[in-house]
Amino acid sequence: MSGLSVEVQPVVKKETRRVAVMTAAGIVAMWIVFAILHAVWPGTVPFDYTVILGGLSGGVIAVLNFFLMGLMVQSATAAADDEAARAKVKASYSQRLLLQMLWVVIAIVAPCFQFAAGIVPLFLPSFGIKLTGLMKKG
Repeated sequence: MSGLSVEVQPVVKKETRRVAVMTAAGIVAMWIVFAILHAVWPGTVPFDYTVILGGLSGGVIAVLNFFLMGLMVQSATAAADDEAARAKVKASYSQRLLLQMLWVVIAIVAPCFQFAAGIVPLFLPSFGIKLTGLMKKG
């Protein structure tokens, strides 16, 4: 995750804040769904600290992934040549994918996290960005 020593551009900060808000809203919606499902099927669907902790932790990983992607784009656009930019993009993608895969394993294995509540937030930034794009078109 190279490039962390660079000055973070305002657009990266702004978009990361926007993604963090969308992710937080999605996590709250997920918790509401868990609460409803727990009310309907209390023995099957949990709603306890593991759901809350999984959602919060997964959200942090999701927003961190987006922020690191923003730093990579910032760094790649400042690269001297196309080959250096391509190398930065490839390395960043691999590192961010590894971070997410590591989180998924932890969310599944660690008993303090409800696995679904920990994994769902990883999809929220992408969903939020696409939803925002659709709303702007309409």
